[in-house]
Parts: sequence; structure tokens; C-alpha cells
Amino acid sequence: MTEIIGVRFKSGGKQYYFDPQGVQVEPGQGVIIETARGVECGECVQGNTLVPDESVVPPLRPMLRVATPEDEKVVAKNREKEAKAFRICQEKIAQHGLEMKLVEVEYNFEGNKILFFFTAEGRVDFRALVKDLASVFHTRIELRQIGVRDEAKMLGGLGICGRPFCCSGFLDEFQPVSIKMAKTQNLSLNPTKISGTCGRLMCCLKYEQEAYEDAVKRMPKQESFVETPDGVGTVCQVNLLKEQVKVRLDDAPENPKCYRNCEICVVRNGKGKRPEDYVAPPPEELAKLRYVPPREEGVWERPAPERTALTEALERVFQAAEESAQPTREKKMAPSERSSRSRGGSRRRRSGGEGKPQSQEAAPEKRKEQPPRGDKPQGEGRSNRPGKGRGDKPQQAAPQQQLSQNQPPKEGGEGGEKKPSGSRNRNRRRRRPSGGGQQPKPPAAE
Repeated sequence: MTEIIGVRFKSGGKQYYFDPQGVQVEPGQGVIIETARGVECGECVQGNTLVPDESVVPPLRPMLRVATPEDEKVVAKNREKEAKAFRICQEKIAQHGLEMKLVEVEYNFEGNKILFFFTAEGRVDFRALVKDLASVFHTRIELRQIGVRDEAKMLGGLGICGRPFCCSGFLDEFQPVSIKMAKTQNLSLNPTKISGTCGRLMCCLKYEQEAYEDAVKRMPKQESFVETPDGVGTVCQVNLLKEQVKVRLDDAPENPKCYRNCEICVVRNGKGKRPEDYVAPPPEELAKLRYVPPREEGVWERPAPERTALTEALERVFQAAEESAQPTREKKMAPSERSSRSRGGSRRRRSGGEGKPQSQEAAPEKRKEQPPRGDKPQGEGRSNRPGKGRGDKPQQAAPQQQLSQNQPPKEGGEGGEKKPSGSRNRNRRRRRPSGGGQQPKPPAAE
């Protein structure tokens, strides 16, 4: 076992192992490291850890010291020099007319070497540019051409998903990505949809490739001949994420149905002719392929009650009783009954005492207290006017007329006022003296 510490020199850069020389280093601390390019300042991302000897590439370079405040000031000055060197290099590139794009400038910790990173479509002759830069900075100059993916990693940014670039965040190395991955994942082959900001295929296509390849092995191919719980048919669509297939049945080809991968039995995988000696199984056998969800453990389900002769007989009795009661509820009221109720309700409202309507429940009690109609004399309460007698009224209105007898008479004459209608007019006629039904004439004026 070898003790190491993990150091990273750039944000999102690769992690390298170094020998801590017995010094305990915590993650997040700055360290001064001796590298192949000279002395550099980096950040510890993994503390003292013991790893197998096979995972270490010899020779393991040592850590010089933990970064001090003076070292941090030197790093800050180098960042200022890098910004100035970037502007000068852009001016020199424009003067020489070179077709190259400057991406980043980097000073080493000691300040005796400057690296210029640039991108270009082809080969660039920058020998004259190096001489001009050396005469300005009086130090070693190195120009390094990088690709567009390295450019995106250095500059950073946001992808189409709205998150920072994976390459500038956590990817240590670039993985090869091919258009075959997009085809396997059933993605659109439009370059604008599957390409990143750098113009290359997105690195995230690699993340789920293994899962898709495993699903492809278990799922049938397009145009496969399969057996389903509803019959036999041909696969017309495959959904690898849900592990479902859409099958066009031979019995109903116009309405494809979706099935789980466990509900189908593949007879012929992919395109081709059906087996000549193939005979479709009976529907009872195909129905056994239907998926039944497993019962959750710990969830109690009430068992279904057993059906006996007694329960069936009770169900028939209850059903017959309900059917017989249904017409009674839905029976409509007779027209004469509705008219009598409406007339009775209006008369009760008009005959109420002191402007308060009497309740319908009081009507039967008052009807019992009054004497029957047969006990009254023939001429009492009747008028000799043709068509105005009580005998011409329907029998259903009698209770309301009897109720109105208990009301006090209204004041006011009949000559100059409009005759009231309804029960009030009948009350006045009932109080007139009997004797042929004629009213006495007033004496003549002398």
C-alpha cells in the first residue's frame, strides 16, 4: 500500500497522485508540487489515502510543502500577468494575420514559462509569432494547439440542459462518442439536437449507453413476430426505457396494442418469413402470458365472501324489492291532484290570520272540530245567484272553505269597493242572514 494525496491544478481538471512526504493534508488546502513542467501550485481534493501499489504510476513525485500566504500572493500576481499576456498575444496574432483563436494563457508558479493555448482548423506556422512574444516577455514561450472539446472545458459554460458543462465540472477525460449511440437510444439524428456547444456529439450520450445496450439484448427487434395475450402479431414499435412494445395484431391490425416485455413470446426476431409449420396457440394458452402485478408484502386484503345458495336467494329478493319500488318513486302526480294542491295552498295563504300563513298540518285538525256539512240548513251560507253556489264548487275545496269560517270579518262595504276574490268574498256571503238568500232593501228616503 502507498500513501498518496489527490491534487487538481484546474477546476474540472484531472486528478493526479503525489507523495505527501508524511505531511497530513486536508482537502481544500493549497499545495506546492514538483511536476514535469516545473513547480506548480495546486489544490488538494483527496487527503492522505492508502491505495494499492498497482494503481500508482511510478515514479510518484513528491509534494514540496503546503501553500503559504506568500505562495497565494504569487499565484494572484501570475493571474494578473496572464490577463495582460492574453491581450498582447491577440494583438500579435492580428498583426501576423494568422488564422488561429487564442483560448487561454497560463503562467507557471515560478513565472519562467508561459503557455498559450489556441485552436485552429489546420496547421499554423507560428514561428514568427513566438519570436515576437519572446522579445516582449523575455521568458520561455510555448504555443499549444488544442481541440474544440478542450476549449469548451477551459472556458466553461451552460449546456442545453441548463447545467454547467460536464467536461468543465467533473469529467477527467473525454470518452469517445459515436453516432451509433444516438441510434441505439432512438434519438433524433439531427446534429443540432445531439451536439453540444463545442459542436461535437454530447458527452452525456455515453452515460446511458450500457443500459440501452443491455435493454436491446432483452427486447425484440422491429418487425418481429410475437405471441401476445390477445393473439399473434408483428412488433411495430419498441420503447427501451419502459421496456414495452407496440404490436399490430393479425386480428385487428388497425389498432396496435402495447404490451410489457414479459407478456410477449418471440417466435421470429427481426424481419423475415413466418415459420411454415407454425400454428397459433389457443386463446386459453395465450391468456396465461398476461402480466399479473405481484401482491405487496404486508398489505392485508379482505378475502372475497363465499357465494352460497342463501346469499344468492337474498340478492334475488332484494333486487325484486328494489325493482318493484322503483315505479312507485318515478310515478308522476295526477293533473287534478296537482291543481287541487295548488289551489289549496293559495287559499291557505290568503286565509291566514294577521298576515301569517297557516301550516298544512293544521288543516286536518280544524276539519275534525267543525260539524259536518249535512248538519247545516239548506239555505245557510248560500247565494241564489246562478252558478255561484257552493254546490257548484269541487269537493276538494271544502276544507279550505271551512277553514276560512274562523277568520274575522273584514270592514268595509261592497258598494264603492272592489269585491275581494277567493275566501274573503265567500266569508261575507256566509254571514248574510238566511231566508231565501235575498238581502233586505234599504228604506226609501222620505
